[in-house]
Amino acid sequence: MVSKPPVGDPVQDAPQVAAPQHAAAGLPAIGHTLRIAQAQMGVRRTARTLLKVNQKDGFDCPGCAWPEADKRHVAEFCENGAKAVAEEATLRRVTPEFFAAHPVADLATRSGYWLGQQGRITQPMYLPEGGDRYEPVSWERAFSILAEELRALSSPDEALFYTSGRTSNEAAFLLQLFAREFGTNNLPDCSNMCHESSGSALTETIGIGKGSVSLEDLHRADLIVVAGQNPGTNHPRMLSALEKAKAAGARIISVNPLPEAGLERFKNPQTAQGMLRGAALTDLFLQIRIGGDQALFRLLNKLVLETEGAVDEAFVREHTHGYEEFAAAAKAADWDETLAATGLSRAEIERALEMVLASERTIVCWAMGLTQHKHSVPTIREVVNFLLLRGNIGRPGAGVCPVRGHSNVQGDRTMGIFERPAPAFLDALDKEFGIVSPRHHGFDVVRSIQALRDGEAKVFFAMGGNFVGATPDTDVTEAAMRNARLTVHVSTKLNRSHAVTGTRALILPTLGRTDKDVQESGKQFVTVEDSMGLVHASRGNLPPASPHLLSEPAIVARMARAVLGEGSATPWEEFEADYARIRDRIARVVPGFQDFNARLAADPGGFALPHAPRDERRFPTKTGKANFTAAPVEYPRVPEGRLLLQTLRSHDQYNTTIYGLDDRYRGITGGRRVVLVHPEDAAALGFADGAYADLVSEWTDGSERRAPGFRVVHYPTARGCAAAYYPETNVLVPLESTADVSNTPASKSVIVRLEQSESA
Repeated sequence: MVSKPPVGDPVQDAPQVAAPQHAAAGLPAIGHTLRIAQAQMGVRRTARTLLKVNQKDGFDCPGCAWPEADKRHVAEFCENGAKAVAEEATLRRVTPEFFAAHPVADLATRSGYWLGQQGRITQPMYLPEGGDRYEPVSWERAFSILAEELRALSSPDEALFYTSGRTSNEAAFLLQLFAREFGTNNLPDCSNMCHESSGSALTETIGIGKGSVSLEDLHRADLIVVAGQNPGTNHPRMLSALEKAKAAGARIISVNPLPEAGLERFKNPQTAQGMLRGAALTDLFLQIRIGGDQALFRLLNKLVLETEGAVDEAFVREHTHGYEEFAAAAKAADWDETLAATGLSRAEIERALEMVLASERTIVCWAMGLTQHKHSVPTIREVVNFLLLRGNIGRPGAGVCPVRGHSNVQGDRTMGIFERPAPAFLDALDKEFGIVSPRHHGFDVVRSIQALRDGEAKVFFAMGGNFVGATPDTDVTEAAMRNARLTVHVSTKLNRSHAVTGTRALILPTLGRTDKDVQESGKQFVTVEDSMGLVHASRGNLPPASPHLLSEPAIVARMARAVLGEGSATPWEEFEADYARIRDRIARVVPGFQDFNARLAADPGGFALPHAPRDERRFPTKTGKANFTAAPVEYPRVPEGRLLLQTLRSHDQYNTTIYGLDDRYRGITGGRRVVLVHPEDAAALGFADGAYADLVSEWTDGSERRAPGFRVVHYPTARGCAAAYYPETNVLVPLESTADVSNTPASKSVIVRLEQSESA
């Protein structure tokens, strides 16, 4: 039975704590999935919707970017995917009457959980200058407001066009086309905050900023290293692939500051054996200190070099560049420094080496635990060095596997959502559309916030997402957003960003993945690219939440017509009427998409994009070969009496969307303001389990940031390390604390001290 949204925010002052679990999924996951889905959708709608998730004739899950095998299970979704679908396909509605009853000041006091639980937004809404609440507005008037503000800018670079990873290929292609025809490369996206470090490192070393493996490669691997990743919560369907790999003989090393239930044991809810016993996954758990990964891989590389016959000399000679300089740096790796950086024992590292040397086919998977540090790019380069040494790129069962978080974040980048586009891409775009794209670089996420703060940017347009909730340095970011003349959010549901506005604000409600999309030429579908470079269609099957919604491609096309007017030769109306025409243009601009529509028609499961290192062992780098690199080893140095904090998700969360107030696998229920601290560290700092602390971050310029009222949880973290959920702890991450090269916020290594909380 469908339940009503909460009237008041639930109390979160006293979260309950039990022992962490040691297995993921199973019967509890099924029960939780059904409860959430039925509360949002009801029984019949739940069945109708979930059975279409990730099916060839259905829609792509709006959650993570994990790929599907060619043969799909009837229930091709996980618990968190079902939550994402339920949130979008909910029967709850946010109408103009809701906004009339809730001024913006009231919305700003509400939690992200409460805002998200209210339901789907049904009409365009407008906050006028000086107004205290949103009011309904026609689509025509909304686009005229947008055009008025954009045309009034003294430079196109005063506008920012942000993209969330949920945006389809078609909408993303149109948005970057519009931005460049308007005259700017200010196209920040959520990748700037997550896998930008991966893209930077991989482009330099192997020539393409994407992973090089397929699902079949995972199934064939001898050794899989999972570093800085928690698939049990963030990519649960990955556990099925790991289970299959284990059954075929693979071994798994997990490298993480926290033990994670999903990597300990997976109770596959799709099999009887899985439900009863489950499968143990991790063979070796390396409980590394936060930020010690580069030191670990550097020492492993030294040990491989010292082992006779361990290096694939033929591969190194034929396919790589920079080996001598790398080898000299690796041979200088120091055991004592590595043990200090990692917190590991010599025996643990030697055991890992044994497993590495026994493997003919090795894959390294990683996520935010590697990408959100100051030294993330050299860390990932060191991972590439590790794989190149034994020829583990460009052969079956081996390679790099950065696991993307959002369902089309990789596709959006492929479509040209990038503030630093390649000249060849712009040349192709200009030739196809007869425009002159700007060649100077635009602003990424961090630079966008700085531009708003400093008055360099005046209009902020977001295609999906929760920019304010996802970004660092919350107080600085919110003040920057309020400097804007106009903030615009294309959204399905409410979030914190709608309550932090510029002088004027628009909410433009859009169709979701689950919604049927009918345009002038008939029913439409969109496409997405998964984490392994497979492109496939997504077709919604539910009646839209309101007759007043527009699709994302329609919103971009109408915005472009309103802003560019008759001076634009781009056929925006045609693109809105028939998305196949967008795909025809993509096919002529973006490499790998030739015969786009025909290939989708021939195979509903889609097709794989070309990947030169994987397909041909060809490396399109500046040297024409795969590049070894030799960077100094870095790791965070933490002053006495301080801890190194990583921000992370709970199990009832997807990115900034909060589905509930529990973190089942970690034993947390009824609240999110908790900080996980090793019992010995907590004792040394004078904090009993259950005490309350303020988290105070310390930055190099002497500034401090405070997140008050966190319950201390004694937890088996790595010594000297702590963990707490975002977005609540984003306030602690300085805007200037970013990864070298990629400029990704360093949200996984924040130096904090604990102070007695007034909430105690």
